[in-house]
Parts: sequence; structure tokens; C-alpha cells
Amino acid sequence: MIVRDQNDTLKLLFSWRGTILPKVLPPLGVVMLISAIVGGIEYINLYRFPEIPLAGFTLIGVVLSIFLGFKNTACYDRWWEARKLWGLLIANARHFDRDCRILPQGRRERIIQHVIVFANVLRDRLRHQTVSSDVLVETSGMSRQALTQLYQQNNAPQYTLSLIHWELMQALKEGEISDIIYMQMNNHVAELSLVQTGCDRIATTPLPFAYSVLLNRTVYFFCFLLPFSLGSLLGLATPLLVGILAYTFLGLDALSSEIEEPFGTQSNDLPLDAMVRTIEIELLGTLGKPTPPPIQAQDHNLL
Repeated sequence: MIVRDQNDTLKLLFSWRGTILPKVLPPLGVVMLISAIVGGIEYINLYRFPEIPLAGFTLIGVVLSIFLGFKNTACYDRWWEARKLWGLLIANARHFDRDCRILPQGRRERIIQHVIVFANVLRDRLRHQTVSSDVLVETSGMSRQALTQLYQQNNAPQYTLSLIHWELMQALKEGEISDIIYMQMNNHVAELSLVQTGCDRIATTPLPFAYSVLLNRTVYFFCFLLPFSLGSLLGLATPLLVGILAYTFLGLDALSSEIEEPFGTQSNDLPLDAMVRTIEIELLGTLGKPTPPPIQAQDHNLL
């Protein structure tokens, strides 16, 4: 996720990293090149291209703007829901820290370890990655044997929640907590399961492919045909105006496609590493154990 001071208008105007411009620059350059050729030919009266009615482009542009707005809203809703789910995960990690203080120290540490592992393996599941076991052993305190068994599971986050649930049932069975406290703490387990279910739903259910393809093709057809409608009217100014319009339409289409999958490592995706590290720092700190340093943004990009 890009972290910048958005109050500096000049820096925002000339920003490059984290913007959508690098992605749309190749097709944008082709559109502007076509515009320059068409506008120049029209300006020197070398050839008169068949004029495409501007009214038709106006109607197409209005309809295209509506559908692009709808797609961007749908994609941003996915991004924002994902952020709320991870906010709920952080909140429940703090709930566990408070409620587990009633437990014996050994059992409390094991539950806190499982919560830390859950955050790590959920991030890895969503990003289709596997972090080094050395890193997870250091931060969670779990043994390598336990982590090896964990990675053999088809659903590591859900397996981790079952371990937390087992610890709570053992605490109830041995009289360490009452049934009321057990129910209260088990609600946190259920909340974490809902967080995983919501994240899995977002990760495995993208926008309908046919809809995205239709909108993408329409945007490109519109942008590449636009010079032939404005060339005779604007002449040498055709590349400038067409470039601005094409940047808007191509950029909105590319941006919506990027935030549609909020769990990746692109510039505008969620900083899952930083959120996992927040959980590790807070929970390990309450156990009196060494805490890893916060993750800092590299070149304004926070992963």
C-alpha cells in the first residue's frame, strides 16, 4: 500500500510509483501516437479520414463512464471489506490477549502463539506463499515439528483455530475457566473463522470474467477510435486531449483490476505483512518476549 503525504499537490502531480500510469503508459503511448499521426495528416490536409460522428462517441463515453464507475465501486467494496476483515482480526487478537489473562501462563502463551500463527498462515494462504519456517518459529515460539505438521494441513488457518479451541476445551475441562468464560473466548474463535471465510470468499470469487472482458474491450476500442473522431476538429492538439481522455478511461479500468484482488503485493494492495507484524508486536509484548521491529515503508510502499 502506498503511503504518501497527500497534502503536497506538487508531489502528487508528479508521482510515479504507486500510480496507475506505468501500467497504462504503453497503450496510452500508442493512442497518443495515433492521435499525432491523424491530427497531423488532418492539419496539413494530406488526407481526410472518414469522420466518425462525435455525438456517437459522446453517448458511448457516458455509458462507458457509468459502467466504469460501477466496476470501480464494486472493486473498491472488495478492497474495503478485506480491510475491515483484517481490522476485525486485529481486534480479536487483542480480545484474546485480554481474556487469556485468566488462564495459567503456559496455556495463555500457547493460545497467543496460535493466534500469531493464524495471522501468518492466513496471510500466506491469501497470497499463495509460504514464509520461512525460521521466521515463524522466531515470532510465534512454536516448535519446528508443530509447524511441519501445520504446513501439512490443507487448511492451515482452520487447523490453527482448532488448536485454540482444543486449548479452551482443556481449560474448561480442568476447571481453569467457567463455562461462561469459555463461551466468551470461543466467540473470538468463531469471529476469526468468519474472518477467514470472508477473506477466502473475496480471494476466490473475482468479478465475472465476461463482464471485465467486455468493459476492457470497450475501453480500448473507444480510446483507439477517438482520434478519428477528434482529428479533424482539433488538428495538432489531438494528442493532448485524446491523451487526457484515454488516461482517464484506461487508468480507471486498470485501477479497478488492481484493487479487485486486495491481498496481493501490488502497490495498492493491503499491507498484510505490516498488519501481521502489528499483531506480533502487541501480543509478544504482553507476554514479555522480544518483539520484532515494525515494518517500514520502502520507497513509500508498505507491504
